[in-house]
Amino acid sequence: MRTLADLLDRSSWTAALPPALRSRVEAETLTRVCPAGSLVCRRGERVDHWIGVIDGLVKMSNVSSDGKPASYTGIGTGGWFGEGSVLKDEPRRYEIVALRESAIAYVPKAVFFAMLDGSVAFNRFIIAQLNERLAQFIALVEHDRLLGPDARLARSLAGLFNPVLYPHVGNSLPVSQEELGQLVGLSRQRVNRALKVLEQAGLLRIDYGGVTVLDLPGLRRFE
Repeated sequence: MRTLADLLDRSSWTAALPPALRSRVEAETLTRVCPAGSLVCRRGERVDHWIGVIDGLVKMSNVSSDGKPASYTGIGTGGWFGEGSVLKDEPRRYEIVALRESAIAYVPKAVFFAMLDGSVAFNRFIIAQLNERLAQFIALVEHDRLLGPDARLARSLAGLFNPVLYPHVGNSLPVSQEELGQLVGLSRQRVNRALKVLEQAGLLRIDYGGVTVLDLPGLRRFE
């Protein structure tokens, strides 16, 4: 399993940090391993950290008052999230659940604001992150209302390969059909059928324990 040093080395904003700030991030960031199915963070809790995925796969989700679950997006290895909640200083409005055993980094709120105050490059990263996440969620609403299961899976997969949010993901993702089902709100059997449709269209290849994307623009356009 990767380490905090791996995550920081692969994050675009760390190279431009002043040495003292980089050292503070390394010294004060907490890490823990979250078992599959466990909460990385809880809805309604006080937001004290900005969060990164050192290794693994988590999903952003909520459960309605009548028990109906809704999944918004997945965040894989190298992804960062929660900057909006930190900036707004309000209770967290969603839950993050580990889809598989995942190593998680928790950057303290004070360190996050110190980086905002001390690094132009970090500010630019956060602006790009917020902008990309906003576009992702606008698209999510559109896809949920207008697209069928095959296309929803295609667009959700494309989102996991977002080059801004996940710049080092490559073109292969170790993700099970059950995990994809949890992200999209489909059964494992329905995900299997949708993956075969997308494979036949030449957009991806189904691998053992994952998928390889062959045509990312095609996944984004698939209807």
